[in-house]
Amino acid sequence: MEEEGRIREDLLLSLGLGACCSTTAASIENRKARSIQFKDAENSGSSSIRLSELLRARERMMRLDPRRSGLEDARGEQLIHLLLVAASAIETNHEHAAIHALADLYQHVSFHGDPIQRVMAYFADGLFARIITASSHFYPSIMENPTPEDELAAFTALYRASPFFQFAHFTANQTIMEAFEAEEKRNGRRLHVIDFDVSYGFQWPSLIQSLADKASTADPISLRLTGFGRSVDELRETESRLVNFSKGCSNLVFEFDGVLIGSTTSDLKIEKNATLVVNLAFYLQTLKSSSEMLATLMAIHSLNPSAVVLVEKEGRDQESATFLASFVDNLNYFAAMFHSLHDCLPAESAERLSIEKNHLGREIKIAITGTTNEKVVSCWRRRMESVGFQEMKLSSRSVSQAKLLLKIKGHFSSIEHVINSGFGIAEGDEGGTISLCWQDRNLVTVSAWRCGR
Repeated sequence: MEEEGRIREDLLLSLGLGACCSTTAASIENRKARSIQFKDAENSGSSSIRLSELLRARERMMRLDPRRSGLEDARGEQLIHLLLVAASAIETNHEHAAIHALADLYQHVSFHGDPIQRVMAYFADGLFARIITASSHFYPSIMENPTPEDELAAFTALYRASPFFQFAHFTANQTIMEAFEAEEKRNGRRLHVIDFDVSYGFQWPSLIQSLADKASTADPISLRLTGFGRSVDELRETESRLVNFSKGCSNLVFEFDGVLIGSTTSDLKIEKNATLVVNLAFYLQTLKSSSEMLATLMAIHSLNPSAVVLVEKEGRDQESATFLASFVDNLNYFAAMFHSLHDCLPAESAERLSIEKNHLGREIKIAITGTTNEKVVSCWRRRMESVGFQEMKLSSRSVSQAKLLLKIKGHFSSIEHVINSGFGIAEGDEGGTISLCWQDRNLVTVSAWRCGR
């Protein structure tokens, strides 16, 4: 009961932080869309006509009643077939076949339909955007970026509705706490965490509270958080939220040190004799190349941290994969994400539409247009080992905490049909990993690493 109460409090803390977030979100790095080589397709007369027809097909899709029934509706297998025909044609530079398949697909998908129709609509948009160049006048309507406010609202809605991020953050924080506790006799009750992508800071209130609960007037605890952020404004917003939160935690000394992404580890101020933990939550998959990831891991190893916590989305990248193979991996992953939302939010809720349009849908389009990394992340285990890291076994408490989180999540929602029946927890690598899964597919995996002796 004590453990369940603690997790309930952690959930309320994280959800509360999301509710009180400033509407000023971090500015996202502009990403250049890469077009397939269609020999300036849009500038040729026939190609321009075909693209215009495809755009009209998309506009009709957006106007149609998503609850329509009849001959236009297609089964999921048919939609997948059309989508893969289009993706295969793009991979082989057959523009006309790709446009024809997409135009047909737009007749059967919708941003407001069932989960398969919704995810297919975003994948169709991603393929459409891949065909045309970023300078095309069609492009902004397909790849429209959310405002910082809408982006934050979508992230917050997903954080509140789904166990996806909460599982990742709570499991990572449990590992960080255990690394700190293992060194209490020599760390002077000081913990230094380096977060390579601090983002909105949603991960840290529960850790701050856990440390404060452990501290006392006679034996205070110090937490220093070094957070990498995409902009000065993002770092200021995050610092303000976390510092204000920490003011309510007695006997804890909290310090935030913001660093812009791109700074080197040599620029960091390392807390001497403190337990040092590096947090890599959803970070490695943002790197652009294999060499960049290797350099990052070597720099982290040189810091000699007590633990490195790695959190990665599953099944979205394959090293040296073809476009089509990577496309299928992304389709399987995002289909699971869209179906999982069906267990968390009603189909037409404003929160779900926001999540799909401004978070998941945006991720889909970015992945398909070629602005993701070089398909290197699936080999993260070998990369970690190649620079001298050894995998740690995660504790049984981490597993039980994750399972309890799923149980509690069902009681936090006021939506009657929310049951989280498809979510589960899976252990892997003989206790070295813990994954959140939807039905039989892993969505996100947490592991921990130490420097080899």
